[in-house]
Amino acid sequence: MKILLVGEYSGLHNSLKEGLIQLNHKVTLVSSGDNFKKYPSDFYTNPKFIEQNFLLNIVFKLLRKLHFIDLKKIETGIRAYIILKKLKGFDIVQLINIDACGSYPFIEKKIVSLLKKQNNKLFLLSAGTDYYSVKYAVNKKIRYSILTPLFEQKVTEKYFKPTLKFITKPYRKLNDYVYKNINGVIASDLDYHIPLKNHPKYLGLVPNCIVFDKFNFELPEIHHKIIIYHGINNYNYYKKGNDIFEEALTILSKKHPNKIEIITTRSIPYAAYINTYNKAHILLDQVYAYDQGYNALEAMAKGKVVFTGAEKEWLTYYNLKEDTVAINALPCAKEIAKKLEWLILNPHQIKVISKNARAFIEREHNYIKSAQKYIEKWRA
Repeated sequence: MKILLVGEYSGLHNSLKEGLIQLNHKVTLVSSGDNFKKYPSDFYTNPKFIEQNFLLNIVFKLLRKLHFIDLKKIETGIRAYIILKKLKGFDIVQLINIDACGSYPFIEKKIVSLLKKQNNKLFLLSAGTDYYSVKYAVNKKIRYSILTPLFEQKVTEKYFKPTLKFITKPYRKLNDYVYKNINGVIASDLDYHIPLKNHPKYLGLVPNCIVFDKFNFELPEIHHKIIIYHGINNYNYYKKGNDIFEEALTILSKKHPNKIEIITTRSIPYAAYINTYNKAHILLDQVYAYDQGYNALEAMAKGKVVFTGAEKEWLTYYNLKEDTVAINALPCAKEIAKKLEWLILNPHQIKVISKNARAFIEREHNYIKSAQKYIEKWRA
């Protein structure tokens, strides 16, 4: 089949592309590279004209500061439209999100209309915050969510504007338009599966696909100190629960200062990120999740013990026991510190979990098997 993937979040479409190619399909990826993460793409939609023009860049910053209009979003949308207009006759087109190109809703609608007109089947991937997942969180239908910091008044609504935009009128209308035009929607993990379960166009969950053979598995060797890596994305600091991780690390540092080494980085490109934590035994990923995202899964493929979403719903879905594959990072610094201390005092558990994590990735997140599941859902 001839397949077009539009948009990128955390390397998901890149991994899916590799799986599809292994199954002898022709795949084209159009995206911005997920901004500073700079993932590969066949065609990039980055707003180069504004970025390279000194005067336009000043105008862009002024208008954005005044909350008037984001010229980069306009240029990104226009670039995407021009690129996609030339890409016709695909058997399958899949959008990474309802605003797959990261532009304004009125431009995204035109892009969806174009894709529907020029190609055969159109699908949507629920792999990041969208109308249904945000609405579910706002209605507090789940124990905790990425919006918990807002409910606890750690941040204002302004901080969560990029998330809450999905339940505003323009994005609600965009959501309705996208769902009207797609053949179906697929979730990438349980955080997006749960809010979609009863939707008539929901085709089910396909676990995130990981190109695990790209990641060398190394059984952790512990010599003097246990190394903990905390990679912070400043943009998502509270959304990912980095404040809770930092509080937990403070507790741990006071209790076991001679037994641990902490490595912290902030907003570094993806290529640097995955190499920076190589010598770490433990990786702190995110708090407000029920399942693992890409950063966690790739670290698990390398044999790291990851603190991430590993809730009881996930344990049930994959028939696992607690603390055997990943550590559930609850939104409580004391609980996280307690789990970290357990590993520090029982370092043999790090090796056990490391082996289990790699085996889990190969079994449940095999990029070729996941790609085959996508094909089955697209053809159904």
